[in-house]
Amino acid sequence: MISQVFILSSKGDHLIYKDFRGEARSDVVGTFYEKVTSLSGDQPPVVMKHKDLHFVHVRQGGLYWVATTTSDSSPFTVIEFLNRFAALVKDYCGSLSEKAVHMNFALIYELLDEVLDFGYIQTTSSDVLKNFIQTEAVSLRPFSLFDLSNVGLFGAETQQSKVAPSSAATRPIQSSREQGGKSEIFVDVIERLSVVIGSNGVLMKADVEGEIRVKCYMPNCSELRIGLNEEFSIGKSQLRGYGAAVRVDECSFHQAVRLEEFDSHRILRLSPSQGEQTVMQYQLSDELPSAPPFRLFPTLERDGGGRLLMYLKLRCDLPPKSAAINVSATIPVPKGSVSLSQELSSPDQSAELRPQSRAVVWQIPRFTGGSQLSALFKLEVSGLSSASMLEVGPVCLSFELPKFTATGLQIRFLRLSPVQPGPSQRWVRYVTHSDSYTIRL
Repeated sequence: MISQVFILSSKGDHLIYKDFRGEARSDVVGTFYEKVTSLSGDQPPVVMKHKDLHFVHVRQGGLYWVATTTSDSSPFTVIEFLNRFAALVKDYCGSLSEKAVHMNFALIYELLDEVLDFGYIQTTSSDVLKNFIQTEAVSLRPFSLFDLSNVGLFGAETQQSKVAPSSAATRPIQSSREQGGKSEIFVDVIERLSVVIGSNGVLMKADVEGEIRVKCYMPNCSELRIGLNEEFSIGKSQLRGYGAAVRVDECSFHQAVRLEEFDSHRILRLSPSQGEQTVMQYQLSDELPSAPPFRLFPTLERDGGGRLLMYLKLRCDLPPKSAAINVSATIPVPKGSVSLSQELSSPDQSAELRPQSRAVVWQIPRFTGGSQLSALFKLEVSGLSSASMLEVGPVCLSFELPKFTATGLQIRFLRLSPVQPGPSQRWVRYVTHSDSYTIRL
């Protein structure tokens, strides 16, 4: 049983506030923000208590999604509700941001009135709510399926027109009614990579967590069939198919997924609801089917002037046609580092010394597979000694790998039934993010 629900910006601004039971005082919003900002650490506890009031919150889209309760409600139920409500707002508003909430506050209040009744959860299903929600979403930017940048000479299609724009799946689900009968479905394979590489270059740990997300803008799709690799296997079972093995340790499915054809043909069947849902989650531990995407070759020494010299060569072991984007390397440096001079191998790179976090941040906007980049950092360190040299490292990498999966999982086909009467598009997108990529020096 929930007493209040409110949404705050990262600065504590009140965006949404709804009191369902009148049990708590009116200053609870300020009390929550004071408690959450006074705690040390980047991640405050999800559940906090103030007198007889319990705060439960999650962070989504840079916002605080908070619920209060004074009863013995299950915190896991409230956390699950907040996550589902945030996903619901994203489906109806198109994106999660402070501006999106400001522009669609009337729609969000209407959603709250439908999903909660006197603090009791009613439903979070977009299929059920579409019959009751009347407020139209206000998009942050108008979405157009026709973009002149995708048209070549005399109206000929360019190769770019066959690629979905990044904003295509961030529009409200109600907008599917306004696209002249045009309907689309997006299937995203998203993986998060955790790697630890020792100082000798040996891979010490490698974990992959992945999921398949479906976002549907088709109001009349009764069944979607998703075909995975025929070689896809779970656990240490016998390998399947004739191609390269695609193996995961654990796998779980959404309750709406039907698995009659999964064991024999690796086909997932479901009736997708409008909006976004995660249909499959999987995990692979202590093993990668291919080499890690990045290797680092460091050299550390002191020059005659007492400066610390760090020469770093970073190699990208992706296939030559692939590329990593938004690559950032964070190198912890000794206490007393006061200035940095640098020599970078290409002009698009950048680096800076951040004294507050005692680290040098090396940023690479795009890194082509099979290539190597280098950087020479010269640090002025007061009182540099052999002991302070040990404070360098480990290096933490963050990056994004579009059109790439670490496990090798691929979508063979997408089939819709019944066949859509009007024009429809089916998009499959792959991306791998770095969750924790650590290289010891």
